[in-house]
Amino acid sequence: MQAPEGGSSQPGITENAVTMTTSHQPQDRYRAVWLIFFMLGLGTLLPWNFFMTATAYFTNRLDMSHNVSLGPAELSKDVELLATSTAPLATSTTPSTERNYLSAIFNNVMTLCAMLPLLLFTCLNSFLHQRIPQSVRILGSLVAILLVFLITAILVKVSLDPLPFFVITMIKIMLINSFGAILQGSLFGLAGLLPASYTAPIMSGQGLAGFFASVAMICAIASGSELSESAFGYFITACAVIILTIICYLGLPRLEFYRYYQQLKLEGPGEQETKLDLITKGEESKAGQEELRVSASNSQPSNKSHSVRAILRSILVPALSVCFVFTVTIGVFPAVAAEVKSSIADTTSPWNNYFIPVSCFLTFNIFDWLGRSLTAVTMWPGKDSLWLPILVLARLAFVPLLLLCNVQPRHYLPMVFDHDALYIFFMAAFAFSNGYLASLCMCFGPKKVTPAEAETAGAIMAFFLSLGLALGAVFSFLFRAIV
Repeated sequence: MQAPEGGSSQPGITENAVTMTTSHQPQDRYRAVWLIFFMLGLGTLLPWNFFMTATAYFTNRLDMSHNVSLGPAELSKDVELLATSTAPLATSTTPSTERNYLSAIFNNVMTLCAMLPLLLFTCLNSFLHQRIPQSVRILGSLVAILLVFLITAILVKVSLDPLPFFVITMIKIMLINSFGAILQGSLFGLAGLLPASYTAPIMSGQGLAGFFASVAMICAIASGSELSESAFGYFITACAVIILTIICYLGLPRLEFYRYYQQLKLEGPGEQETKLDLITKGEESKAGQEELRVSASNSQPSNKSHSVRAILRSILVPALSVCFVFTVTIGVFPAVAAEVKSSIADTTSPWNNYFIPVSCFLTFNIFDWLGRSLTAVTMWPGKDSLWLPILVLARLAFVPLLLLCNVQPRHYLPMVFDHDALYIFFMAAFAFSNGYLASLCMCFGPKKVTPAEAETAGAIMAFFLSLGLALGAVFSFLFRAIV
């Protein structure tokens, strides 16, 4: 491709430089970089999703008098409890007061131990990522999470008293989310250096992680396998995925396409490279090409660190949008959505055991993944369009729609949508809009700043994503209380 033609007062050397840069721009052969980013997204969330899926195992170990492997009969019963709990976090009841107390507070304490480190370390990563090398942050986090899951798998076979087991589990949750926050923020910052479409595979991979966790939950219910054996399988699978993720990341610097965009960050040539990339995709008009001429001539390499406050001002709309998307989502899912009861199944129907895993978790994760993946095909509305914040705000309508479904028990609000089909439809639309709009925001954020600022912008976007998760967890108590 050649440089744009037209009347220009700039010297010919500038035009030649632009032509050289474009002609030597490498292609992502076999979509290798895209696939690696997809795998990195999968490896970021799949371990934590499997940890959450195994929560019934943790609560049952707290309930058991000897805190060792459970008997098959009790395990089958407890696996069924997993299907009818308020989340994939089931609790059971036993005569022991102490162990009932630890089991009863497990979910609340787990949420606290997960959200606080997630928010804190995502925030720290936004400010400190320039002081710690990218490879140290990503590889160090992956190795640390791998070690935590190896220890978790080993402890499945080790007998512990309930209180030490509870404390060790909470410490592991804090470590997983602390390193997970650094990993997620670093990955979004890394993706910010590449074209906008390369944030989409991270979001898509994270969505698929939830799908795998839902399928694993349903398989555990169908097989009636022991919770300890299922949990051991979850943890070993998570270890294998983390190892594969590490291998993928180590192969990333060998790819010319990735190295090209890494070099752009080092050279810092302003916005010219981003616009050239858009031109190669046929997304720039002649007016945009004229703008490219001016940008190419006026840009100068700069290595100075950019103000976080200035970057935040540039990406404020997508940052607040992604925060609001996840506030609404976590506000009702799973705290409210997972307490909906089937209106078409009687008490003896097997559908009661599968209703929440299929209608709630599997439906959400499938449509959330589809929404995230759609951004690889289309990115409407554009990054500067008013439609983006309007659509994000419109998702607030899902809150009353889900609150008025057959949530049980209920005390204040009437039940308006009692049929299972309506609930499933609402969940599908709710999940699809979450995946699509969140992915759009995460893609657009780093593209509203210069390439040299893109990594910082990506890290800030990850912080606002985590902030949305934390705010959603707070609002979930309110939404559940008013039903």
